[in-house]
Amino acid sequence: MEISTIIGLVFGLVSVLFGMVLKGAPIQSLATPAAYLIILLGTAASIFMAFPFSEIKKVPSLFKMIFVKKKMVSKAELITTFMEWASITRREGLLALESKVDEIEDGFLRNGMRMIIDGNDQEFVRDVLMEDIRATEDRHKAGALIFSQAGMYAPTLGVLGAVIGLIAALADMTEMEKLAHAIGGAFIATVLGIFTGYVLWHPIANKLKRLSKQEIDVRLMMVEGLLSIQSGVSTIAINQKLAVFLTPTERAKLLDKEAGSSEQKD
Repeated sequence: MEISTIIGLVFGLVSVLFGMVLKGAPIQSLATPAAYLIILLGTAASIFMAFPFSEIKKVPSLFKMIFVKKKMVSKAELITTFMEWASITRREGLLALESKVDEIEDGFLRNGMRMIIDGNDQEFVRDVLMEDIRATEDRHKAGALIFSQAGMYAPTLGVLGAVIGLIAALADMTEMEKLAHAIGGAFIATVLGIFTGYVLWHPIANKLKRLSKQEIDVRLMMVEGLLSIQSGVSTIAINQKLAVFLTPTERAKLLDKEAGSSEQKD
């Protein structure tokens, strides 16, 4: 579970609901079906107009990504794995890693490992893997753009909803109490438009971009690790090369772990 998404959603709802209570606005005024229809269906209509269906049909899986944390190997674990493979390669040769291929869960890493074991040229391996990364990045950008655009459309549709509500309210000005109530209800669409745009859609787009960057960073690390193994570099060299992908805190933890392993061996 991606706990930060849940926390953000709860905080967003609480801030609006409690804010309304503190300001003296009636919570029941949110029960305005027309406002939800204009904002939600209107935003969906705009998205269908703006994007091909081949991209829109991926929206459910994008929602899943922001609520369910994707299983991804940690960078520190990846360094340890590459050091182990480098050690095997220097002792027994690159073909000795063939038995490890089926154990690799990540499809990108498994494909790269097969290519270097098959004896492909380094430039070819790098080109294929980098093209795979670029294609993945493009797909991720397209997904994030859907929510980013929804965040742009929703607030404007909120204004549209308010105008429609005002037109309906001003159509009958015989009773001032009903008029005041109708005008208040007219602005619910604006509240919903701003809330969905800036508390839901834009933040979701940003989270998808961040998740994409994390995955791309790991894949770039895999590329460097695979090419280093193919070059036959030492375990120390591969450690130094891949450690640049870690934060200072992660590097310190990795050093402590390696020091603990060395002490146990002694």
